[in-house]
Amino acid sequence: MEPYLNLKNLGFSQYEAACYMALVGNHPVNGSQLSKISGIARSRIYDVLRNLMSKGYVIEVNAGQYAPLPADEVVRRLKISFDRSIKAFEDQIAAASQKNDFEFVWTITGYENVMEKAIQMIKNAEKEIYIRLFPKASQHLDEYLEQADKRGVKIRYIAMGKVAKKFDIQITHPNHEHLKQIIGGRSIEVITDKEEALVGIFETGREDSSAINWTRNKWFIVANRDSLRHDFYHCFLEKILDQHQDPTDDEKRIYKIIKEDN
Repeated sequence: MEPYLNLKNLGFSQYEAACYMALVGNHPVNGSQLSKISGIARSRIYDVLRNLMSKGYVIEVNAGQYAPLPADEVVRRLKISFDRSIKAFEDQIAAASQKNDFEFVWTITGYENVMEKAIQMIKNAEKEIYIRLFPKASQHLDEYLEQADKRGVKIRYIAMGKVAKKFDIQITHPNHEHLKQIIGGRSIEVITDKEEALVGIFETGREDSSAINWTRNKWFIVANRDSLRHDFYHCFLEKILDQHQDPTDDEKRIYKIIKEDN
């Protein structure tokens, strides 16, 4: 790995990064001394110093003696510059964007990447979250769902296995083990505020290479949200038709709430 790659990502050349870091540990020094410390040839060191001085990262404290701008001040300036660049980029994107309602369906790979996206969606949710999780994913996401619940977001939770009841509207899918075998892995579905959907299957043995779909496409969201609503109905119908049991008062209450979630 290249040394000081992080500085290069912030706009320093390879020589500038090496020169500045050498000065941080040794200053004030002259160009000849700095050449030896940094490994930059004497024929190049003064050009590098001039570039750093023009950026305001190095000063000449005495004739031929150089010192770095304090690191905390460099960081402050870089943050300001970065924030300005991001703001300008956002403005340019807004000006260039097509004015239509079409949204693509994107794919995310890597189990941790998918969990990070799910966490972001849950943190940003303001009204409701429809979610269906196997226990492994619930271990990553339940604490963020509980935080959302506490701030007033309506949680509609379908557990694909033995998960402790944490939410007012929560059921356990009656055929979760069978479904895992049929689909060849563990599904994940997160629908937030009718605005974002994260949907897919972590294939058994291929979790980090499985493609999980993320989108703001409204028709994709409507279809997947309705799929989760019907999972609640499936739970109640399985109990009534297969187990020949009457739904409890709490199940009737949940059924009414889900039915009214249009």
